Amino acid sequence: MSRTYRATGINLKSIPFGEADRLLTILTREHGLIQAIAMGSRKHNSSLAGRSGLFVVNDLLIVKGRSLDKVTQAETLESYPKLGKNLQKLTVSQYLAELCLCQALSDQPQEELFVALNQQLQQLQQAAAGEVLPCFLYGFVQLLSLGGVMPQVDRCCLTGELLQPDLTDPNWRSGFSVAAGGVVTLAALQQLREIPKPVPARLRSHPDPPAHPSKSGASSSVVAESKSWRSLSYSSRSPHLNRELGAIELTLLQTLIQALPSNPTETEPSTLDFAQLATFNELWFSLERLLRQYAQYHFDRPIRSAALMDACFLNSSISSQSPEP
Repeated sequence: MSRTYRATGINLKSIPFGEADRLLTILTREHGLIQAIAMGSRKHNSSLAGRSGLFVVNDLLIVKGRSLDKVTQAETLESYPKLGKNLQKLTVSQYLAELCLCQALSDQPQEELFVALNQQLQQLQQAAAGEVLPCFLYGFVQLLSLGGVMPQVDRCCLTGELLQPDLTDPNWRSGFSVAAGGVVTLAALQQLREIPKPVPARLRSHPDPPAHPSKSGASSSVVAESKSWRSLSYSSRSPHLNRELGAIELTLLQTLIQALPSNPTETEPSTLDFAQLATFNELWFSLERLLRQYAQYHFDRPIRSAALMDACFLNSSISSQSPEP
């Protein structure tokens, strides 16, 4: 049996390994998620140096190893250099990559996920500055769809009632329940709020870690991070993690989901007018936080890349509103 195989893959993570190598986490079209060593790729004269960068798409020749495979040849098919030159684009691209890592499988073809991510990165690279958020949120809901956890936004998740936002009424509201799986009517939302808060079984059986470093040398920051995610897990799994959506917010969500391709392997870019959607950037930022909570609940893991969103986009929004001296 041959120990070598070929794959077309995009680098989702690239970290130093040893003295001169890199450990790559690659989403491949044919074999799903793999980890492989790019031997000598940190040397200046290495042919793998540029090919081991983030979001580079390569035609790869890989040798199977006992613990880790090794990349022996790589031919670049596509790259997205403009993403690394813009902080906002780089931030949301890493966010999308982590969403892929939440759902990608190993040893199985991942054609739909591979095609979708490449299409999303291409759209982000071409997006104007103000279009980054709606373009990113479109990619976000597309990945949720491929992961089988798309929120329901056209009907109440509890009653099945059709929800049609009234854009002429500034007071129109619907609810959104992470645990229920999407939008709910305000009456159903009130019923959820009246349910007593349960304590998840895994929290009852797993007490918080000690506040001091463990014997293994765990730092206080690691302990704090563990407590933070445990707190998030608790709140995420409570039926009280709900919020109200205005007519425009729900319309924006419905617009994104209705624009998703019927065939996930389609390579045509979205027909959405991101320039027009960019006029609602404050609402997009609010919706990102909502979808972030939703994704973390359904994938049962934190999205660490999302922590950069607040600093990146909030600072940009503040600076854009500040008068010039």
